[in-house]
Amino acid sequence: MRDPYGLPLTASPAAADRYVAGLGRILRVRSGAETLVAEAVAADPQFALGQAVLALLGAEWGADVDVETALRDAQRHAGRADERERRFIEVVAARIREPGAGSAAALLSYIQAYPEDALAVSIAVPTIAFSGATEIPAEAWALVEGLAAVYRDDWWYRGLLAFTRQEQENWDEAAELAALALAVEPTAGHAVHAKTHVHYETGDHEAGLAWLDAWISTSGSDSSQRAHFAWHAALHELALGDDNAARARFSAQLSPPAVSGVRALIDSASLLWRGVAAGAWTSVELGPVLETVPAALLVDPPTPFVGLHSAVALAAAGDCRRLAQLRRSAAARTSAVFTDTVAPLADALMHLVHGDPDRATDALLALPGVERLGGSAAQREIVEDTTIYCAIQANRPEIARSLLQTRLDRRRSPRDMRRRAQLLTEQHTAHSSRHE
Repeated sequence: MRDPYGLPLTASPAAADRYVAGLGRILRVRSGAETLVAEAVAADPQFALGQAVLALLGAEWGADVDVETALRDAQRHAGRADERERRFIEVVAARIREPGAGSAAALLSYIQAYPEDALAVSIAVPTIAFSGATEIPAEAWALVEGLAAVYRDDWWYRGLLAFTRQEQENWDEAAELAALALAVEPTAGHAVHAKTHVHYETGDHEAGLAWLDAWISTSGSDSSQRAHFAWHAALHELALGDDNAARARFSAQLSPPAVSGVRALIDSASLLWRGVAAGAWTSVELGPVLETVPAALLVDPPTPFVGLHSAVALAAAGDCRRLAQLRRSAAARTSAVFTDTVAPLADALMHLVHGDPDRATDALLALPGVERLGGSAAQREIVEDTTIYCAIQANRPEIARSLLQTRLDRRRSPRDMRRRAQLLTEQHTAHSSRHE
């Protein structure tokens, strides 16, 4: 028995069949993968690789899995597996129990030995599906580009390469690769994600919103990351100034209990704050969203990317106590991204919560290493949104206008154009008043 890329599977035919179906859903970023992998393990309880993947989905996708039990079962039955499967089990165990540079290096070493393992590659590349094995985008790009000879014109690989190309701001090639992948596999999640980013980053908001809405309601109806695609659609609506549509989308597609846990933090809470920062609405009630997020995730986040969103959400909720806890947790880490970026970000937002947007503006402008927080440029843009908001609150319109202009030079946005024009009008009015 073999997986779709020819790697042997030490499992019964029935178990292998269910596992391959589950793997297909993981690679497409579709829901239901954990159910299929669980069925594979039920069909062959000694299928060690299946147990390890089940543990991985519990740890990284939030699947309803007893992670430790699945991991122990994987290790207990590893003697039956082949060498490749045993190494993968070791990689998963290290990633779950000892996350950090060591486990990341082990994963990359495994991929070097077994480049045909599309699941391992998916885990290593920070995308919509997994957090990746590096905080440095160029390293992830090199990994994906280095696999071209292995995967050639495979639809999954083209989608992953398309996402890489959009991160490199090579919009045309990203769009072409995404289209090629989607022509073969309309549910290809990475290709959809790449195309979605191309629409947003090139300011093609009307077409991007129309296409994304159509995909969400058809091929994407069972996407495991449906909430994230809804978040992308809401960003288009905010950019277009359709605030009522953005709020309606939040209520229908991004509010608890439909979205919970880390996705509620990264998609739901961030959207509510971005609406405030953009002037789409004046206040938000974040309590119901944050109640769905594990407490430890907010004050002791596993990655700088989660730390970014925890800091913003806690500040938006006015939660000084837990924001201070997050700051202490980040400052105590060994990771430079936590100590040099997440901790100062929490400090800056503390100034805002305490009613000093002037100091918050200065602290945010001086914040180093935002690009190393992980995630996409569209997600990290929340720092820029917050800086613009703080500058306006501090009555420093020249800073807000400069940031908006820089962004408009990069990407069209009807909302940003109106905000820049309004700030310019207010500045001229204030200047005239001073000289009367």
